[in-house]
Amino acid sequence: MADITAGMVKELREKTDAPMMECKKALTEADGDMAKAEELLRVKLGSKASKAASRVTAEGIVAIHVDGAKAAMVEVNCETDFVAKNDDFLAFSKDVAALVCAGGVADVAGLAGASLAGSTVEAVRTALVGKIGENISVRRFTILNAKGKVFSYIHGGAKIGVLIDLVGGDEQLGRDLAMHIAASKPKSLDSSGVDPALIETERRIATEKAAESGKPAEIVAKMVEGTVQKFLKEVTLLGQVFVKAEDGKQTIEQLLKAKGASIHSFTLYIVGEGIEKRSDDFAAEVAAQVAAARAA
Repeated sequence: MADITAGMVKELREKTDAPMMECKKALTEADGDMAKAEELLRVKLGSKASKAASRVTAEGIVAIHVDGAKAAMVEVNCETDFVAKNDDFLAFSKDVAALVCAGGVADVAGLAGASLAGSTVEAVRTALVGKIGENISVRRFTILNAKGKVFSYIHGGAKIGVLIDLVGGDEQLGRDLAMHIAASKPKSLDSSGVDPALIETERRIATEKAAESGKPAEIVAKMVEGTVQKFLKEVTLLGQVFVKAEDGKQTIEQLLKAKGASIHSFTLYIVGEGIEKRSDDFAAEVAAQVAAARAA
């Protein structure tokens, strides 16, 4: 049996917003497996018991450089939000975005040796680390060669960045779509781009919840499929309801059709997405250890 610490309970609560005792029970049942415990909570408490997809777990910014029909977006990380607002850090991030947009860089590893400010990206980064006193890294970048027109959007102190390749439509539509993506955070353009493993997880959770209804198998199957389809509409851009829809019903797909436009592609960056940042609560850990010692 795994030792369930106060820190583990706190981490699961931050991920799911579930009650502390429910988090502890789930971790105990999952023998300390965080992912399994989160899934158990979702079965018991519903889909609202998961906030992991929108969590920001590292500091830094997203920088974008647009040059006509070509654009680049980079995520540059640091250790604290204070440094993420540092002028030298911001300038470095913007310079890297411009360099990537200029071309000739295939990946992050190759970026390190690329020429920047009479030196290399790696040398400039190292010097900046020494000057600021925090580790700095270029985590990822994307390059967009648009089939249509490039639209971009930076939100939340540069914590969220969007690039979109819009074919047809107008300036207002492009801006609205970029802001919608930042607000609604779709995982893909349509269902074909959603990770099959993610769909399978949703199907498994829906099956376990539907089975508890005690309804006939054929009804359960329809309930499960309905839940999965609802999930796909919520996480795909074309299936989402437009955030500015006056009737609260118009989907992005319907909006595009009405405007005679289409989206060739889009990219969404959220700073720290997918990174688990260690966040120890020393006081809670000590309290837990004292309680355990008293119980023993």
